[in-house]
Amino acid sequence: MKATDPEPVPPPHRLSLVVPLYNERDNVAPLLAGIHEALAAYPDPWELIAVDDGSSDGTAERLAGEADRYGPHVRVLTLQRNFGQTAAMQAGIDAARGDLIATLDGDLQNDPADIPRLVGRLLAEQLDLVVGWRRRRQDNVWLRTIPSRIANRLIGNITGVRLHDYGCSLKVYRTAVIKQVRLYGEMHRFIPAWMSVQTAPSRIREEVVNHRARQHGESKYGIGRAFRVLVDLLSVYFFLRFLTRPGHFFGRIGLLSGGAGLLVLAYLFAQKLLFAASIGTRPLLLVGVLLVLMAVQFLTTGVLSELIARTYFSSSQNSSYAIRPEGSEALAFEAGWRTRHG
Repeated sequence: MKATDPEPVPPPHRLSLVVPLYNERDNVAPLLAGIHEALAAYPDPWELIAVDDGSSDGTAERLAGEADRYGPHVRVLTLQRNFGQTAAMQAGIDAARGDLIATLDGDLQNDPADIPRLVGRLLAEQLDLVVGWRRRRQDNVWLRTIPSRIANRLIGNITGVRLHDYGCSLKVYRTAVIKQVRLYGEMHRFIPAWMSVQTAPSRIREEVVNHRARQHGESKYGIGRAFRVLVDLLSVYFFLRFLTRPGHFFGRIGLLSGGAGLLVLAYLFAQKLLFAASIGTRPLLLVGVLLVLMAVQFLTTGVLSELIARTYFSSSQNSSYAIRPEGSEALAFEAGWRTRHG
């Protein structure tokens, strides 16, 4: 494209913003004001879905008041209790009606002004996910920044989706793809990896975004998060590679164990047959028998896991959250969108 050519115009779309909040009462008003300022000139319709994750500090009431002030394009979902960030994010994604979905934290550390740029890149390059990269993080170096960098490197090596910042909540998704991914537990940390199950890793890119220091409230994360990430990473590795064929995972372990056990028993048998050695009291005999028994257990576990996997894929999906009845009314698709003209 020549330098004199006009910038390509993004195709018409509708954008849904999803913001999970937990005990962020003092951040509600500046958050919504910042979002509306950042998207004041946005050329396409958009909506904001704020999900209160069972807050106990009055966040839900503050959200309701702000929603009444801004209009029907601001929708508030109030969960019955604190289900966790992953479930709150899934609730917002389920309620989103846009062609694209943008997520960001409710602690004001993500800058809403970056959203149009991320959306523009996703549409211009025909991507399915654009992940924010907090290159200059405004967090504690030892408690959050360094552990996060180590975790990002480890996650990238194991999952094959190499990004600088897995933990940034500021992301833009193509709705048709993200709604094929169900989020449970604390899966929000590994969304790019889970997305790679539904789309090619080449359609997942990252973009440098602004990051601001927290002004109000307290961080919900500590050094203990690093240990949870390591445990969750084992689950991610299993599900990414063996979700549809768990028998291969357990079968490999079973075959290795059985092969080692048979070699041990063959060695002992040769010792007994050729040299009349006494093997009845040798610890190696017990090791060989245990390895063979472990092989049988792993192989049978693989068969059972295959049956469970078939049941899993044929069963209906259950939600990981519950919304209060007064916040679950359906909204007509054409109602409640924010445009430049009102």
